[in-house]
Amino acid sequence: MKILQYILSMFCLLVITSCTKNFEEINTNPNAPSTVQPSLLLRQVIYDFGENMSYEGFVAGDLLAQHRTALDFNLFDRHDLKSPQLGGNPWPVFYTNLRDNEIILNQSRTIETYAVYEGPALILKAYMAAGLTDLFGDVPYFEAFNGIEGTVNPAYDTQEAIYLNKNGILDNLTKGIAAIESYSDVIPLEGDILFNGNLQSWIKFANALKIKHLVRISDKTDVSAELQTLFNEANYIITNSENAIFNFTNTDPNSFRLAQLRVGDFNNFVLSETMENILNDLNDPRISSLFRPFSNSDSNAFNGLLNGIDASSTSIALADYSLASTAFREDTSTLDANFITAWEVQFALAEAAEKGLISADAQTLYENGVALAFEYWNTELPATYLTGTAAYNAIDSNPLEQIITQKWIANVINGYEGWIEYRRTGYPQLKTISASLNNNLIPVRMPYPAEEEALNSENYAEAASATNNNSINVPVWWNN
Repeated sequence: MKILQYILSMFCLLVITSCTKNFEEINTNPNAPSTVQPSLLLRQVIYDFGENMSYEGFVAGDLLAQHRTALDFNLFDRHDLKSPQLGGNPWPVFYTNLRDNEIILNQSRTIETYAVYEGPALILKAYMAAGLTDLFGDVPYFEAFNGIEGTVNPAYDTQEAIYLNKNGILDNLTKGIAAIESYSDVIPLEGDILFNGNLQSWIKFANALKIKHLVRISDKTDVSAELQTLFNEANYIITNSENAIFNFTNTDPNSFRLAQLRVGDFNNFVLSETMENILNDLNDPRISSLFRPFSNSDSNAFNGLLNGIDASSTSIALADYSLASTAFREDTSTLDANFITAWEVQFALAEAAEKGLISADAQTLYENGVALAFEYWNTELPATYLTGTAAYNAIDSNPLEQIITQKWIANVINGYEGWIEYRRTGYPQLKTISASLNNNLIPVRMPYPAEEEALNSENYAEAASATNNNSINVPVWWNN
């Protein structure tokens, strides 16, 4: 019996040993890479973020900015922002891409041959973090993006800290530029669909972002000296050929998403009455570049609809309203995923000059911005446009209103930028929507999504408390 027990014991030991020896090697798929090449990941981050935020910009951002109106599935257009339908939840777009970008950043700092990626990864991190906090306010940041190796329940950080602290937005832009300037190897930056590996263009991108976000927080902190230095050095995006964009195509998989979806989804969005009135008041020909005449028109006229209708009790005939132009469906090769452009930078500098933050001619910067914005949207600038109601000192307007209105027009589908600029400045004057679900108030922040309450409950509860139970009417730090 003892001999039998010994034999059985040895058999079990052999079985256990054979099952556990080289377990990791045996159970690892040799065809599945354990790490992703940063060139592939960089392309994925740029494309995924740009494509998703362009779609979000059309179906959600343009509703908040009152560029477009939704005919149905329009709780978001009625400002029930906690009930996203066709769009309106950009939270996972930010966090997925910030997480993947963090992988690139970590690789660039630990693998010598990937060092070229550090500067662009820092700049992209700053870019996406700014978009995230500008929409939501306080968000998980310093403990986020690295759940595998760090905390899976990150604390919420204040917007002020995210902007101003070490490893925050402005610091990462500075560090990104420094990393590029100190890079001396010959290994190229691959996977770069913004600038085709041109590192100097990444520096211009970073400086353009600095200008944008220094102006954005200029009511909260003194940014004059840094803005003046940036303006004087002029090493930022100045022409449309330098824009931080990538082009959509007319074919899958790189066409604009609204061109791929069923026609009913596309036809759900029509010209907003706010946009129509502003473009008509300016006698602005871009209305033909951005929208198409409504079907029932016999004179190529455009007609917009007031935002936020109650679709359950309002009968709307699609043929009575103007759809988006062919650039958004039939010919998306003329459309870009827009990260930042020369016209946006010129308008930011014009605002800085108008407010006395820099010493420069605000009118010249404004007029440069207008010309660049017309060029960007493939529209000829009329010779009299800048001497009429769009003039810098036009009657019944003021220069700041003119600057922000022109930026608002050009920012169609550019994420949520038009709405952000309205929240920050009050321009242009948006309308009270038709059937508001927010007490006729225009929201001033995006709400934290429901999944955050479920997955990060303790930290969410603290952030929700600081925003009056996750209210969309509590302003963010730079707007408070």
